[in-house]
This record gives sequence, C-alpha cells and structure tokens, in this order.
Amino acid sequence: MAMSGLVSNRNFGHFIGSGILCRGEQAILLHRGERSSVAVVHGNIVKPISVSPNGRQFILLSLHHSDKSHRVYPQHRSKGSFACCSFSSSSPGGWLEAGDKDKIVENRTSAFYKSEEYDITEAKLDSLPSPDETNEAILVERDIPWWQSFPKRWVIVLLCFAAFLLCNMDRVNMSIAILPMSKEFNWNSATVGLIQSSFFWGYLLTQILGGIWADKIGGKLVLGFGVVWWSVATVLTPIAAKIGLPFLLIMRAFMGIGEGVAMPAMNNLLSKWIPVSERSRSLALVYSGMYLGSVTGLAFSPILIHKFGWPSVFYSFGSLGSIWFALWLRKAYSSPEEDPELSKEEKKLIMGGSLSKEPVKVIPWRLILSKAPVWALIISHFCHNWGTFILLTWMPTYYNQVLKFNLTESGLLCVLPWLTMAAFANIGGWIADTLVSRGLSITAVRKIMQSIGFLGPAFFLTQLSYVRTPAMAVLCMACSQGSDAFSQSGLYSNHQDIGPRYAGVLLGLSNTAGVLAGVFGTAATGYILQRGSWDDVFKVSVALYIIGTLVWNLFSTGEKILD
Repeated sequence: MAMSGLVSNRNFGHFIGSGILCRGEQAILLHRGERSSVAVVHGNIVKPISVSPNGRQFILLSLHHSDKSHRVYPQHRSKGSFACCSFSSSSPGGWLEAGDKDKIVENRTSAFYKSEEYDITEAKLDSLPSPDETNEAILVERDIPWWQSFPKRWVIVLLCFAAFLLCNMDRVNMSIAILPMSKEFNWNSATVGLIQSSFFWGYLLTQILGGIWADKIGGKLVLGFGVVWWSVATVLTPIAAKIGLPFLLIMRAFMGIGEGVAMPAMNNLLSKWIPVSERSRSLALVYSGMYLGSVTGLAFSPILIHKFGWPSVFYSFGSLGSIWFALWLRKAYSSPEEDPELSKEEKKLIMGGSLSKEPVKVIPWRLILSKAPVWALIISHFCHNWGTFILLTWMPTYYNQVLKFNLTESGLLCVLPWLTMAAFANIGGWIADTLVSRGLSITAVRKIMQSIGFLGPAFFLTQLSYVRTPAMAVLCMACSQGSDAFSQSGLYSNHQDIGPRYAGVLLGLSNTAGVLAGVFGTAATGYILQRGSWDDVFKVSVALYIIGTLVWNLFSTGEKILD
C-alpha cells in the first residue's frame, strides 16, 4: 500500500483513534499518524475526504451492491455526526436522483466526528476491490449555513461594533434633545456647555480603571458591565432632568462612567482576537460603529422628539442595550482560549502559532510612562479629541445658530459628516492593512494615516471661515470628519502595536487625555461663544491638530516596546 493504516470498511467498522465510522463496501478509513479521514474509491484512485471547519459537510454514497447501497449522511448537530442509511437505486453506480428520498431507510447506527480533526489530502493507492468487483463510490457535497462557518473573531468584532453603535446613539441624543430642553428649562449657553461636559466627568474616571480591569479580568465582563450601566443611566436621564439640574449633571456623569470602560475593554478584546494582518480594518469597523451610532442618533432623535417629546429619545435608545447584552452573554469570550466552539485552524491563525502569555497581574507603570511613544499617543490623543468632541457635541447647535437650520434639519444634516467618517474609517483600515501586507513598516503606515487624520480636519476647518453657503459649510464639515476617520488606522491602532499585552491600559491612558480634551474643549466652547465666534472655536482646534501632527511624526512607532 502507498500509505499505511488503510482500513477497508467492508463490514460496519468502528472508531480507530480519531477515525470516522461509516458503512458501505467502498467507504474506507485513512489513518495518518493520529489523524484519520474518510476516503472513497474510484478505480485505482483513493480520495481521502475531509470534514473540516471550512463550512463544508459531505455526503458519501457507496453504490452498486445487489441493487442496494449505503450512504453516510452528515446530520445537523453542533458537534457533527454521520447517520448511516441504506437505499435502493435503479441505476447502479449512478447518482442519487431527485425524488429518491423515499428509497432511503435510516439505519440505527450513527457515528460522530470532531470536524477540526481532519484535513484534505489526496493519494493514489492500490485498488481495494470488493468481492463483487464493485469499486465505485460517489461524493455529494453540502454547504452548511454561512452563519455557522462565519469566523468567530469577526463575530466578536461585530458585537463590539454594535456596542459602539449604541454607545454613540446614547451619547449624541443629548446634542439634539438639548435644544428643546434648554427652552423648557431656560438654560443659557454656559449651562448647556456644562451639561454637555458633565458626561466627560464620569467618562474620565473609568478610562484607566477600565483598561486595568480588562487586562486583568477580561474584556467580556468589562464591556458587558459598561453597556448595561450606560443604558440604565440613559433611561433615567429624563427623570433626573425634571428633578433638577444637579441630578441631571450627576446622571450624565454616571452615563460617562459606563461608556468610559468601553474603549479600553474593546481594545483588550481585539488585541487577543485579531491577528496583526487584520488589525486596522477590524478597529476601523468597530469605530465606524460609533460614527453610525451618531448617524442613527442624529437622524432618529428629531423624529422621536417631534412625535413623542424629548424624553422618548432617552427611553427608546437606552432600552436597546438589553438586547445587545443578551447576545453578548451567549456569543462573546474574553480570549480565544476560553471559547469552546473555536476551531483549531482559526485559533492557530489568531495566535500566530505561539502560546498565549499569562494574564496581566501587575501593571509596570514606570516602564510604560518612561517610553516616548506612549507619550506621543497621549499628547496626540488629546489634540485629536479636542476637535472631534467639539464637533460631536456642538455641531447641531452650529447648524442651528450659524446656518439657521431648524431642529429636524440640524439632525439630518449632522448625519452626513458621520456617514463620511464611517465610510472613510473602513477605507483607511483596508488601505493600512494592505500597505502592511505589502511590506511597508507598521511605523510608516501609522504615521501616514495619522497625519491624514490631523492635517485633513485642520485644512477643512480653516475653510469654514470663507464659505458663504450652508451647503458648502456642511461639505467642509463632512470632509473634515472624513479625513479625521483615518486616525482609526493611526493612533487608535497603535496601542496594540507597541504593547499588545497592555492594550487596555494604554488606551485607557491615552483616552484619559482625550477625555480631558472633551471636558475642557466642550465647556470652553460654550464660554468662547459667549465672548467670541465660531471662527475662534475652529482656530483653537486647528492649532491643536498641527501640534499633534508634529508630536506624532517625531516620537511615535509601530514596533513593540512593551512585552
């Protein structure tokens, strides 16, 4: 024999090692070391057949034996199984025709397999003739549903995407609702700025803590906690507003506490689940969830406010978190090692063939804070978020006060820049991963993408002083936000580059600086508008974008500096 360990299943066999049990004269077991696979015989050719986790299941038909044949049929079970059946065929050696299902009689015997134990090979071996000189078998291939073969790492990415969609839906609804609320409660611009910035008080508190918790106990628990917490706070916001301003400020801060753990927890999860070759596009997809959350919130909030009043926005958006949490508990795991359903092939791809390291027990703060690339992340994140959060929280007011759009128009036109961000974030992610796969260094890719993320918004914000029509102003906003989205493949991907084991803590550190920018920038905008103009607001953002560009290109790196 050309390969040792070949077993003919003339009679109903049994498991040998990790082999497959089947029935029929021409069904065989092919053993190679510790592995086995099903094989069928065509003349002198033996083809071992794989039952592998690539989404394929196989039906093995062994025909022509006294007008009766046997087939091995894979049933739909979570672990996978073969049920052996027999049927009569009027065309010996032929295919099973449509309508032949009434000829199939189920045998009482079944065999089970683990799909990840088999691989596809081909071998030309000696003929295995049966006593009646029948050497023919037929293979019928059947696809399982696509959702059962969808890569598990991208299930995690999509769930994180959905979490960030809810995150920004629950955050931006206040930027629309604040307009009727300020009329009802007689708030001035300074009070509105205070309310908008109160979210960041809580958001600031849990950035580093969220990163520490995620790195130590796992991202699944931390992100799940965050979504539930901020969803409850969103639902309670109208009640707090009607009780009094201090209670509203506290509730918005509570909401920030929940959303503050989201980014560090997500970064921890993706650092474990996503290989470096897919890092930029996966992060871009998740962050595009934030942008599409802004689109959804800004598009639906005016409609809900018009029909049901401003409290309806908080009640409806906040309740969606319970649906996400139910899916999260069922499908998500903190790391590939914890997922019992993950195939060996996908786990090997994720892990890169290396063993995972021990969970983080102690955070080396002195080492982390002694690295210049870490400080480049922190400073750049501050500069980036100053402009981003001003646009996030004040854009509807800008459209309403400067461009003279009404509430509904303000919300709908605010959608365009966020749609642009969602599109360009994913475009930037694919570009960055393509550049890395073609040999460009990760450092060069991160610097290129982040430079676009800084200089693009700076250029388009300067043009707002010269535009004369609302349409051109909206276009400048859209182009500013679109180029800003390239940052997802720049500084937002860099935490996993320089210290994948401490990805949660690193993002917590840099995003703390980003939140401080949100706190000061959002509140400062209210005071600037009382004494100056929108041009002054944009000039401050442009100056910070330029500073960020210089710091990033001088001190950042894409190499691992923390192990």
